Amino acid sequence: MIKIVTVCGNGIGSSLMCAMKIEEICKEEGIEADVTSSDFNSVAGKQVDLIVTIKQLAEQLTNYNVAEIRSYTNKRKIKEDVLEKIKELTK
Repeated sequence: MIKIVTVCGNGIGSSLMCAMKIEEICKEEGIEADVTSSDFNSVAGKQVDLIVTIKQLAEQLTNYNVAEIRSYTNKRKIKEDVLEKIKELTK
């Protein structure tokens, strides 16, 4: 099972909605994933396979496996931005 964390500034709104969308995408694709959300300041200590966030925050997470998204809420855009990276993790 892969571990994914979605990150936004506060970790309670946008990243939670994005985590729910990624859970749906993984379920539709038959991928087992543990998806959680976090605020930017807390993500540094987390042991995860993939961090999903917007470009502005991704640029500050240089030592992590990060997928940049264009939207926290648009499922189609999230799927386009992260599905290939998620599939790579399952190989």
